[in-house]
Amino acid sequence: MSDIVNKSEDLFKLYEGLGDTGEDLEPEDPAAQKSLEAIYAASQWQLIWRKFIRNKVAVVGGIVILLYYLSALLAGFIAPYTLSTRFARYIYMPPQRVRFFNDGKFQPFICDVDLEIDENLRKTYTPNCEKRIPLEFFAQGEPYKLFGLIDTDVHLFQTSEGIVSLLGTDRQGRDMFSRVLYGSQVSLTIGLLGVVLSLLFGSVLGVVSGYYGGWIDDLVQRLIELVRSFPAIPLWMALSAAVPPHWPPLRTYFAVTLILSVIGWTWLARQLRGKVLSLRNEDFVLAAKLAGASDARIVFGHLIPATFSHIIVVSTLAMPAMILAETALSFLGLGLRPPITSWGVLLKEVQNIQSMALYPWVFTPALAIAIAILAFNFLGDGLRDAADPYTV
Repeated sequence: MSDIVNKSEDLFKLYEGLGDTGEDLEPEDPAAQKSLEAIYAASQWQLIWRKFIRNKVAVVGGIVILLYYLSALLAGFIAPYTLSTRFARYIYMPPQRVRFFNDGKFQPFICDVDLEIDENLRKTYTPNCEKRIPLEFFAQGEPYKLFGLIDTDVHLFQTSEGIVSLLGTDRQGRDMFSRVLYGSQVSLTIGLLGVVLSLLFGSVLGVVSGYYGGWIDDLVQRLIELVRSFPAIPLWMALSAAVPPHWPPLRTYFAVTLILSVIGWTWLARQLRGKVLSLRNEDFVLAAKLAGASDARIVFGHLIPATFSHIIVVSTLAMPAMILAETALSFLGLGLRPPITSWGVLLKEVQNIQSMALYPWVFTPALAIAIAILAFNFLGDGLRDAADPYTV
């Protein structure tokens, strides 16, 4: 108990800024007394939150991830065009610059583009700012389904003529900005669904393995070792080959998600087994047994909630691996295929080295992947540090 009190006093100094030595802390001060009582009365989740928000890098990572998922949810509204929209006149057009002030007034616009073709049939796009095309916000465009349910044609921004392409166009004249947004819907949700399914497998098997021990522990651990003994890419190839090529896109989507989950649960199970081995002899588990609680109640009612913060941390750190796995499968032609659009599918379409040298903007999906992976790693590291609020 004295260790807990000492750690709580250290937290009080850390969170409330009342000095490093505590000598300036006056017990008679009502405000200090109230703050100290708030620290003592705070729950573990409140302490975790207080420590997390002080990690600025983790907070930025969380904000970036939130923006990513909001953009994926509202992709049809934010994107000016749909996946099937093609502009034959603007093939491999570089990104356009948006100018926000027109003759001293705030009026976002883009410059028109003049197309020139040389003797090698190479296209050159030159901005022509003598003809300014204003951006229209909340304007009508091509119809789409908002949230996959509501039919609408309102887009965040549009142009009455020409094309607005913030990230340029690809080899078929399709807007890369719109395609990256639509691709994020598949890549981010595959990572999310894959982690959720991995949590179901890994949490139950890991906690059961650590709680029971004996032959159950041996069986689960040998199963984990069997799965982890196969090289990742050959195992993906073998499982993906079992997906029939004539399956519809939605069924293929869930098949790839299940494949990633079957492979990705082992790390979480190993982590939770070690955690439960240290918890199964704690007083609250013994008290539950003496009170007549069943094993299922102890596992699902006590041990899994006790390891929930650890589960959140591990799942956050597993998200980048899921996204990279889907990207690798699709890039190798083993995962999702057109007409489904994901970040991996977009990279597969532009894997030509010549395209990288001449049209570098078509590789913006790789930049989107890199930012998402970094943001998830920053968020996971912050959650891992905050999961133990008694560690300074």
